[in-house]
Amino acid sequence: MPHALTGRDSTMESRPVGTYDSTGIDVLIVGTGLAGLVAALECVRKGHNVRVLERNESINTAGDMYFMGLSATRFMKHWPELQEEYKRISLHNAWIETFKHSGEVIIKPLRVADRLRDQGLDPDTPPGEFQMRPLVYKMFVSAVEKLGVSVEFNRRVVDYYEDEEKGKGGCVTDDGKRYEADVIIAADGVGSKSQKLVGGQVRARPSGRAMWRAAFPVEYLDQNPKVKEFFKLMPNKESIVRTWLGPSTYALTLTREDVMVWIMNHDVTGTEKENWNNTIDKEEVLEGMDKMPGMEVHKWAPIFRELVECTPPNTIVNFELLWRDPQPSWTSPGARVIQIGDAAHSYLPASGNGATQAIEDAISIASCLEIGGKDNVPQSVRTHIRFRFIRNACAQKLGFSNAELLQDTDWDKVKLDPRRAAPKLPRWVWSHDPEAYAYENYHKAVESMKKGVRMEDEQGFEPNYPRGYKYEPWSIEKIMEDMRAGVPIELGAGDWD
Repeated sequence: MPHALTGRDSTMESRPVGTYDSTGIDVLIVGTGLAGLVAALECVRKGHNVRVLERNESINTAGDMYFMGLSATRFMKHWPELQEEYKRISLHNAWIETFKHSGEVIIKPLRVADRLRDQGLDPDTPPGEFQMRPLVYKMFVSAVEKLGVSVEFNRRVVDYYEDEEKGKGGCVTDDGKRYEADVIIAADGVGSKSQKLVGGQVRARPSGRAMWRAAFPVEYLDQNPKVKEFFKLMPNKESIVRTWLGPSTYALTLTREDVMVWIMNHDVTGTEKENWNNTIDKEEVLEGMDKMPGMEVHKWAPIFRELVECTPPNTIVNFELLWRDPQPSWTSPGARVIQIGDAAHSYLPASGNGATQAIEDAISIASCLEIGGKDNVPQSVRTHIRFRFIRNACAQKLGFSNAELLQDTDWDKVKLDPRRAAPKLPRWVWSHDPEAYAYENYHKAVESMKKGVRMEDEQGFEPNYPRGYKYEPWSIEKIMEDMRAGVPIELGAGDWD
């Protein structure tokens, strides 16, 4: 049966696992990235029967850092142990310092709270935090294991299907084994085999850009006392993020008590791949830093070069940045297979929104399925898409705009207003609560769909994207044309701030 409580009543206080009645909905999740892991947790909490398939022999917990938005972490209030662990590993009030690539300090070290205060925002409510991927993944993996969720490894899914008469979605692994469930959540990343079924296949386009990324034990800085001193922690062993902005490039460094991370955006070199295991030698980085556009006048700060020199072998990943248009569809015709996370909407790794939106997806689909109940799975899947599609299209476009800002900083404007050196983190992104939104608007969305109201014409409830924005399909090709012509990315009408 659908949940009887109204949206407001059902989200007033924390409702931990075990407090929801069983829905009887069989959910099969394919993939154990952030979207898949959180979907497993939330689907169990909402009373669904959950199984997970993973193509590898174990869950990959490697990597460096990424940004976790506040909208993706509110759900942890329902998982007290998870929330406690997250707070322990979090860079909740880290320090941030901003440099020109040449080493000139643009914004002195400030705590996140102080930066927020300077921007007129609530210092006690940061839009999110930088997090270490290994720590966050291990946290989620541990939570899934404690729940006893069935995870089958070495299960490479090669095809998806659905049987509308039986009301089942299905998938096939490379050894011919078939799996069926009331709904299959394809959380298996870019290139998911589900794209053929949902009609959402889009071609990846080279952006001409890539990222060198490295994470290693901080002890490696001991070999160079000057580097160790420059990239030191703040007082009381507090972590610090240093941003470096240059002509057609930017970089980040993160110093933690245990780990040193650095990331640098650059033009393609020929060795890049969209693969997190694609490591290169540091000599390529050192040589490439000198060849970047604009380095004839001011080269990279020597201290950053020395940081690269300290990086251990087989550590630097050269990750290619590929652009993809928003996928036109995320679900199979009968809405028994639904894509979430990168399978539905890929983000540039530097956009600051990929992990956030993947987790939001997981929370939203679990909630919609619980509200609709076992008899209304297709309706719930389509309602979820109504809540997620335009929001993600806007967040993807914002990611491109932020990338342009970081790669082409206007230093004259920055000197007048240092906030111009910071990417946009607008309220409509971080203030969202995907669980509360689902409970408050599910039935309104269903009524709109029954009346034939198109998603882009929806006015029955408050949008979770820029107020005043009217969705229109957009393409990477048009953005690329504008960028080549020196035209700033046009986000569209509405309040994007």
